[in-house]
Amino acid sequence: MSTPFFDAVIIGAGAAGLFCAAQAGQRGLKVLLIDHAEKVAEKIRISGGGRCNFTNRELDMRAPQRHFVGQNPQFCRSALSRYTPQDFIALVQRHGIAFHEKHKGQLFADRSAEDIIAMLLAECADGGVERWQPCGVKNVVFYASSAAGESAGSYQINTDFGPVQARSLVIATGGLSIPKIGASDLGYRIARQFGLPLVAQRPGLVPLTFDGADWAPYAQLAGLALPVEISVGAKKERMAFHEDLLFTHRGLSGPAVLQISSYWQPGQPIAIDLAPGVDLVDALQQAKARSKKRIANELATLVPSRLAEAWASTDADWQRPINEAADKALARLAERLARWQLTPTGTEGYKKAEVTLGGVDTRALSQQSMECKSQPGLYFIGEVVDVTGWLGGYNFQWAWASGHACAQALPLG
Repeated sequence: MSTPFFDAVIIGAGAAGLFCAAQAGQRGLKVLLIDHAEKVAEKIRISGGGRCNFTNRELDMRAPQRHFVGQNPQFCRSALSRYTPQDFIALVQRHGIAFHEKHKGQLFADRSAEDIIAMLLAECADGGVERWQPCGVKNVVFYASSAAGESAGSYQINTDFGPVQARSLVIATGGLSIPKIGASDLGYRIARQFGLPLVAQRPGLVPLTFDGADWAPYAQLAGLALPVEISVGAKKERMAFHEDLLFTHRGLSGPAVLQISSYWQPGQPIAIDLAPGVDLVDALQQAKARSKKRIANELATLVPSRLAEAWASTDADWQRPINEAADKALARLAERLARWQLTPTGTEGYKKAEVTLGGVDTRALSQQSMECKSQPGLYFIGEVVDVTGWLGGYNFQWAWASGHACAQALPLG
């Protein structure tokens, strides 16, 4: 029995793989999509609280790299400018999926992430895409030339369902985040097999953790959320976000922390303004002039009361009526709230990380097509590449845009 031959085999049926397969199939390519998980697109299914934050309309097309992290954030410009959030919104609308904007341009399906998955599967069906699932990939072999002719310059993929050959091989295997839904390092292994450089991987968009003893005074605040300004680095290297912060038993989470985690380096302190836009020195001085309440009570008019109580309890100078407090003590309190500096001991790791930083070095890929410069017919798209977006739909937009760029470049049989 002869080995089945496809124009393109795509490994990984997540956001990038599904979209690329659909687009390539609709161009007339014979496409096979393989995934080792029982269900497709598990990451889409759980994203955005089950509603899938599928893109972000605030993506700046003139400078899309502003919302992306990697050794060369400029790399993503070409793909993102050729397949925009508006293009994906038009597809969603064509399928009659209702959606809404939450904040800062973040778009979510009204009903369920399942609607986005069903749309992608319908698009694959329109392109006649064949799917093998659950089907593990054992190994990949490249035939540079062969007497058989057809397999010259092609790939053989040995799978649980048997061998298959293809002119083009697309790796859309994602990163290491959330292993319980099937994350694997297959994409990185294939990259290494073909001599491609990798940028070191680490968890991104992930909660930060702190040493048990140092964190003890703040553990009581678990569950408290408030808007903050969070920053890391100094001068030109400084990165800051205005988002909500969430206290946890082990550290800090919430959008503010997930965003800054992609820029934080181990050993580096972070700075948090717990009352952004408030002149705390002035507010506390005014309270001192007119009030005899405890400092914590007055502070509770400026920040959440649980936070006010916790902060005031850490210093004897702050545990008295505000009219009896020394100006220096109030200034110190204001400083501590506006510039709370602390150094995380680590992160919650891949089990809680939304994405994986690092991956296939973009210098090894064409920004036009996602094809390896040194290995013809081999393409890498989506999260497996060293391109990581901000929280808020940017990573999905990279999946759609990189999948589209690749699909348009794949050669027809």
